[in-house]
Amino acid sequence: MHNCRNIEMSFAIGKNKLYEERDLYMDWHRHKNSRQVRVNQKGELVYLTFPILEETGMVRHLFSTRMGGVSEGIYRSMNLSYTRGDEKESVDENFRRIAAALGCGVEDMVCSDQTHTTNLRIVGKADGGKGITRERDYSDVDGLLTDEPGVYLATFFADCVPLYFVDTRRKAVALAHSGWRGTVARMGQCVVERMREAYGTDPADLVAAVGPSICQECYEVSEDVADAFASAFHKSGQEREILFAKGGGKYQLDLWRANEIVLAEAGILEENIQVTDLCTCHNDRYLFSHRASMGQRGNLGAFLGLTAN
Repeated sequence: MHNCRNIEMSFAIGKNKLYEERDLYMDWHRHKNSRQVRVNQKGELVYLTFPILEETGMVRHLFSTRMGGVSEGIYRSMNLSYTRGDEKESVDENFRRIAAALGCGVEDMVCSDQTHTTNLRIVGKADGGKGITRERDYSDVDGLLTDEPGVYLATFFADCVPLYFVDTRRKAVALAHSGWRGTVARMGQCVVERMREAYGTDPADLVAAVGPSICQECYEVSEDVADAFASAFHKSGQEREILFAKGGGKYQLDLWRANEIVLAEAGILEENIQVTDLCTCHNDRYLFSHRASMGQRGNLGAFLGLTAN
């Protein structure tokens, strides 16, 4: 089993340093020897995308890495959190770099306020910049939805699961944060139901991605968490798909598979769901991981917006 301890980056993150293709494409620890997640580089910025979302031709999206920002120390270098002790000016610049990669401004982004709920909020252009250039007038929001082009949803991570949704018919998108609490409460299903209510979404028209997060091999949980999942995923064999008993009241939990089950049961077609092959904990050289760093870290960001076309 991978030892999820903090590993100091062995490569230089100088201001003018470009990363070798070997580093970007060969040094990642991938599950299933696949490339479900694409590694991209724009200048110094390195970010991840999902082919299944790109192929819709109607959104821009990314998932950030640790690379390409200006933050220092434990936040090096692309930290996207204002609340973990980093310099505000550094986080501001990091957001500007992400916005440039997306082809938008920071004033077009709308940020969640995550507290491990299944609360969702519909946002639009009037909410632009909230959480970055101006204060949010909402709290306890773990998922965002919009059908307005040019509005970029933003949620934040360091092991929990990002969920991306694109309604290819109604032209609407959603982005959600799903940790173990959100997953056991079926955040993915909550998003699908809210999109149906708000936009008339048919789940068969949805394309979804389960983003980079902690894998089963790295995610040990206690018996109370395992019991909650066994109760929530009680259909024949499901608990055996997501839980591995180690003994001593400890279990390994598969949040990737659990979220995939939730999305499928919400009506999204299997061929329209893409699941990450990158674990934040295995890849803590490139991605922030709360577990690997023992809490000494910054935040990654997931971003999703409809294009004007």
